[in-house]
Amino acid sequence: MPERQSSRKDAIRNRKAVLAAADALFARRESPEDVTMADVAAAAGVGKGTLFRAFGDRAGLLRALYEARLEPVGQAIETGPPPLGPATPPRERVPALLDAVLCFKLDNRRLALALEEDGSGSPYRAEHYERWHGLLRAVLEQIPGQTDGGFTAHALLAATRADLVEHLAGEEHTAREGMRQQLANFVTRVLASGPPQGPADEE
Repeated sequence: MPERQSSRKDAIRNRKAVLAAADALFARRESPEDVTMADVAAAAGVGKGTLFRAFGDRAGLLRALYEARLEPVGQAIETGPPPLGPATPPRERVPALLDAVLCFKLDNRRLALALEEDGSGSPYRAEHYERWHGLLRAVLEQIPGQTDGGFTAHALLAATRADLVEHLAGEEHTAREGMRQQLANFVTRVLASGPPQGPADEE
């Protein structure tokens, strides 16, 4: 039993060391592709085998690091006060949720970019994306007149894609507050537009 407990403690300690090392490497390197599993293992002081056993592959490591950084936001959404928490009126909660996504990606630009560019499958099937999409869809469908919450959630999340955030913050040098205001204006227009009119509605 003592050996098993010691082994578990070692695994927890190694996991924390790996996540911290990966976090630091992604923050320092210009391109996410420059960070390899061998780099992370060396920086964490563990063998590559330990890394693969704990996370499976590079995509698994990225997801674990992303989830660890996202945990405080998730707690605020699930049980926190307005404007992110569940008691918030939906018209106020939708822009707050998207602002939280944008701020998280601005604070974790290279990590978010690495995860979205990983190429291990459709980004729309990724667990973190499906969770954001499902939450936004559910909140949108609480708003009268929002009849296509699924598509609207996709369209709104597209404005927070990591590659767009990187482009605006990097190449166009758009200030953080400017990006937040632009997104807020866009969300306001989408929510105010209501469902599109078809030919029958125009007669």
